[in-house]
Amino acid sequence: MKEGFILKNEFAYVSVQIDRSANGDRLLIQDIRTGKRSYFDPLELESLLWSTHKDLTSLLDPSQTRWVDEADDIV
Repeated sequence: MKEGFILKNEFAYVSVQIDRSANGDRLLIQDIRTGKRSYFDPLELESLLWSTHKDLTSLLDPSQTRWVDEADDIV
């Protein structure tokens, strides 16, 4: 069972849901524009809380992740 909501601004358009179908609850975040989705367990979410804005800077730069061919990630 999934329950959720949509978040949107000029930079992002995502759906956020609680996924209860796995062994434990996790968050499902999906990019509405691309369909890309990721699941985050409680430990991963708590790690975000302990991160500083400086730690997250590279994640917020779309040239570092969004426009990179995923095939380039395969080593």
